[in-house]
Amino acid sequence: MLMKLFANLCCRGVACCAALLCLAGSVSGQTARTMDFPLITSTPGDEAILRIFFPEKVAPSGMAVVACPGGGYRNLSMENEGYDWAPFFNERGIVFAVLKYRMPRTDRRRPLADAKEALRVLHMYAEGWGVDPDRIGIMGFSAGGHLAATTANRAPRKIRPAFQILFYPVITMDRRFTHMGSHDNLLGKKASRSLEDRYSNELLVTESTPQAFIVFSADDRTVNPLNGSSYHQALQEKGIPSEYHVYPSGGHGWGWYRKSFEWREKVLQDLDGWLRKLEESYAPAR
Repeated sequence: MLMKLFANLCCRGVACCAALLCLAGSVSGQTARTMDFPLITSTPGDEAILRIFFPEKVAPSGMAVVACPGGGYRNLSMENEGYDWAPFFNERGIVFAVLKYRMPRTDRRRPLADAKEALRVLHMYAEGWGVDPDRIGIMGFSAGGHLAATTANRAPRKIRPAFQILFYPVITMDRRFTHMGSHDNLLGKKASRSLEDRYSNELLVTESTPQAFIVFSADDRTVNPLNGSSYHQALQEKGIPSEYHVYPSGGHGWGWYRKSFEWREKVLQDLDGWLRKLEESYAPAR
């Protein structure tokens, strides 16, 4: 499989050559289970990178997930809402890819462009990486949840995710309910109502929006849980499967490493159960 991957990467230009060198270095003795893949959407001094974690101890399930860490479209919680989740998914045979996406700064299109390119990469190398193109999903936390949901609704059909996993996501840009830091960093403080509507995912749901797993804590004071309930309702109204969990406490941003989060094991059990049902719903991987 590696030789076939090397040949494919060599045809993809400078960015993919960098990924090839990373993989080759890992095979020679550092780690054979991860690869950093620079994306062609990168701009000078502002790289978008996909770090991919491959299952080692279990057979690939054919599934893959692109994770978008949160950070209010200002910075990224790469470990707690990204890399630290890799063992959970790899142990289930799922290829797990964490996206270091560019911040909007003066161009709100940047994060979405990076997320779509990450999906294109997984589709492009699906066969060599043991991934079924029809079983690639997207995951996001907080503002990264907004990016994940936006990608789920706006990506081209040929690369649109098959499912979405959203942890305490910013869904809307409606000033009454959104996280204003994410709003301002993405759209600007003077964004028009029409622009806000274009980035409010509860308004973007169609029959082709993928199914969702959504979680919140009831006492989240950073992102209003109404973001989750409004999206869940919009999905249900279109007949799209959606599982929505609200845990009694926990606040915001608990991600992976907040061991004091009382409902942590319940969250993992619920996610594991949902993933199992999702896997059972698929035909065998190609």
